[in-house]
Amino acid sequence: MNSFFKKIVLAVLAWEARAVLAKFQPKIVAVTGSVGKTSTKEAIAAVLSAKYRVRKSAKSYNSNFGVPLTIVGLSTAWQSPTGWARVLIQGFLARFQKEYPEILVLEAGVDHPGDMDGTLSIIEPRVSVITAIGEIPVHVEFFSGPKELAFEKGKLARGTMSTGLVLLNADDDVVYDMRNEARGKVVTFGFGKNADVRASQYALVTQKNDLQIEVPAGIRCKIDCQGSTVPLRMNGVLGRQQLYIASAAIGVGGYFGINALESTRALEGYHSVPGRLSIIEGIKNSIILDDTYNASPTAMHAALDTLRDVPARRRIAVLADMLEIGKFTIQAHQAMGELAASFVHVLITVGPRAKFIAREAIERGMKRDTVHEASSAVDAGKLLQEMLQPGDVVLVKGSQSMRMERVVEEVMAHPELKKDLLVRQDEYWKKETESMMKG
Repeated sequence: MNSFFKKIVLAVLAWEARAVLAKFQPKIVAVTGSVGKTSTKEAIAAVLSAKYRVRKSAKSYNSNFGVPLTIVGLSTAWQSPTGWARVLIQGFLARFQKEYPEILVLEAGVDHPGDMDGTLSIIEPRVSVITAIGEIPVHVEFFSGPKELAFEKGKLARGTMSTGLVLLNADDDVVYDMRNEARGKVVTFGFGKNADVRASQYALVTQKNDLQIEVPAGIRCKIDCQGSTVPLRMNGVLGRQQLYIASAAIGVGGYFGINALESTRALEGYHSVPGRLSIIEGIKNSIILDDTYNASPTAMHAALDTLRDVPARRRIAVLADMLEIGKFTIQAHQAMGELAASFVHVLITVGPRAKFIAREAIERGMKRDTVHEASSAVDAGKLLQEMLQPGDVVLVKGSQSMRMERVVEEVMAHPELKKDLLVRQDEYWKKETESMMKG
C-alpha cells in the first residue's frame, strides 16, 4: 500500500471510528506500555466480560490502523487495495448496526513520535492502563531516548477522562512517576508497598507428567485490594509478570463494579495469548516456554527469570535478536548473556545481534560446547531436535521479525495444533515465510 493511499485509508477509518463512538458511546479502556499490552488487554476483557458486553482489540491491533479497525469491528486487508475498499464500505455501515459493545478494551501502541496523538484524536479513554516501560524499552530506536518514548506513552494517562481512572505499574519507576500528571483517579498495581492492588506470595504450580517428571502448570498468589485479600490461581501461564497483568485487570474490574473475588474467578479462565510465555508440550517429553511474539530487554529478562524458576533437568534458552533498541543494542544483548550464564545449561542464539548474548555468556563462564550460534530460526529448531532430552525446559524468545515461532514449530509435540498454539499463523505470515525462504 503506497503512502498516499495509506493516508487516505487511515483518515477515512478514523472518521468512521469517531462516528461509531459518537453514536454508541461505549466506555473505553485503553492499554499501553512496552511490555504486556496484549496479555493485559486479554485479562481485562476476561474480567469485564463477566458482567458486560465487551469487544477487545483483535490480536495486537494497537496501531493507528488497529484502533479504528477494532472500533468498527473489522479486520485488516493487509496490502490489498480492493480489500481496503471493502473494509471502508463496511466501516461506513458500522454505525447503523443495532447492538454495540458496552465496553471497548483497546491496545494503544507507540512506534514513532506522535503515534499516541493519532490514537487520542479518535478516543478519550475512561480507563487507561500503563503496564511497564523499563530502562531500555522496545521501539526506543525511533526516539531520542527512553524519556521521550515514556513521554509519548504517558500521553494516554494525560488524555484520560477527568472523571476516569488511570492504572499505573507501581514497580516501574518511569510509569509510577506518571501519577503526578495523570487525569482522573490514579490506582497503582504491582508487588511493592506503593501498589493499591498488590500481588504477594507468588508461587509456581507444578504437576507430574507420565514420566513422573515435575513440569510447570501455572502460578498462584494472593491479591490485596481495597482492604481484602483473595487467592488467585492462573493455569497454563508462567512468570511473575503475569501477576502485573492480573492486578491491572482486577483494578479495572473494581472501577466497573466487579469486586476482587469476582475478578479472580474470571481470571481462572484466562489463557495465555500465543507467543507470550505459553506452555507447550515438546518432543521427547520436553516443555517449551513459547515467548516468541516479540522481545525487549525488560521482557527477555523477565522470561529468563521465569526459566530459572521452573523445575527442569536442563534449562535451555533459544534467544534471538532484540530489535529497535538503537544505541543500547550491544549492552542489552550482553546483559542477557550475563544472566543466561548464571543458570542456563544450553544456550542457542539466532541473529547477528544475539551473537553478543553468546559471547558474553562464554565470557561469564559458560562452556563453549554448550553455546551454539544458529543461522536461522529453523536451524535452531533442528539443532534442538537433536539435543532435547526428557525433562528439558526450553525458553524460545526473540523480536517479531526473527520469526522464532518457527523454532517452536520444529520441536512441538503436536505440530498439527500450531494454528491454535503459535503466533503468526495467518495467511499474511505464511506468505512472508515463503518470501523469506525464497530469499
